Amino acid sequence: MHHAVAGNAALVKVSASAKSLASVRPVRKPAAFLPGIVAGGPWTSPTYADSTLGDRVDGEDLEVRRAAAEALGEYNGSVVAVDPANGRILAMVNQKLATSSGFQPCSTVKISVALAGLSAHVIDSETKYRLPGMRMNLTYALAHSNNYYFATLGEKLGFERFSYYAHLLGYGERAGLNIPGEQPGRFPSAIPRNGGVGMLTSFGEEIEQTPLQLAALMSAIANGGTLYYLQYPENQQEVREFAPRVKRHLDIAGLIPVIKPGMREAVESGTARRAADDGDIAGKTGTCTQNHAHLGWFGSFNESGTRKLVVVVLLTGGRPSIGPMAAGIAGDVYRRLNETNYFADATPSRGVPRLIASRICCRR
Repeated sequence: MHHAVAGNAALVKVSASAKSLASVRPVRKPAAFLPGIVAGGPWTSPTYADSTLGDRVDGEDLEVRRAAAEALGEYNGSVVAVDPANGRILAMVNQKLATSSGFQPCSTVKISVALAGLSAHVIDSETKYRLPGMRMNLTYALAHSNNYYFATLGEKLGFERFSYYAHLLGYGERAGLNIPGEQPGRFPSAIPRNGGVGMLTSFGEEIEQTPLQLAALMSAIANGGTLYYLQYPENQQEVREFAPRVKRHLDIAGLIPVIKPGMREAVESGTARRAADDGDIAGKTGTCTQNHAHLGWFGSFNESGTRKLVVVVLLTGGRPSIGPMAAGIAGDVYRRLNETNYFADATPSRGVPRLIASRICCRR
């Protein structure tokens, strides 16, 4: 059973140039004092770890890799950075975690719920739900991750309609193309027993989301609606031969301007304000517990500069592993890259030809 928290988640061979970037030495923390229990609380996952152990980096953008690894530092988690213009994974810190069976999405599910509600015409930008002492619209609800708003929206949508749109947006399927070890996550086949549809649409109850799935969805929002297969080149030859692959086109171009204000406000003054930077960032946090471990999520993309980047952070462990902390780490990635003028580089990405996938998914 997942318990929601109020509020809004081996040696390998590498090239000589990449070897020094493969890891950032973590600060060692106390070991577990009982089997399955981590020192400092009843957590089954450590807050601090070497999250770079075993990563392959020969096909990564080493500038992005350095920024991501140094921003994550000693925390137990994963950082995935993607070029939203073509689906190339530029850096994947803690590849084992990023490709795992997935974790409860916590409040990051609210992005998909918002898109589903808008697509089904259950809400529009001005729809307000009444709470004690106020009436709340979508922008405020996203910025402050209001559970009541999204539980109410979920009840109005219903399980079947949300399930349809959630699968269309990428839940329950692999986000990547031939990425070793990647798992498809999970979307429940029936209404969750714990809290029903309201818990499903406010905390992602019984959903298993991978960092790659959230990165693919954020990329589609950042680029106007193209859901790419994420691809992870394993060496520089694969980088040179990279060609984007489109999974499907999402009919969300008219909805993105409706959800972006809430995602920007989250960074400016809401749950993700630790990510605030000199440039414009839009994002969504998520915090909850699963199997006696805290989860802290943040999915984001930048809106300033000529170069766009999606950054997804997942933290797992004890009390520090929360959405606002994940937002702070993502903000640090953007800040580090800003300092090297990464976003001002207008060099076009490799792999201009787009190969459209023949498989059609998720039609009624």
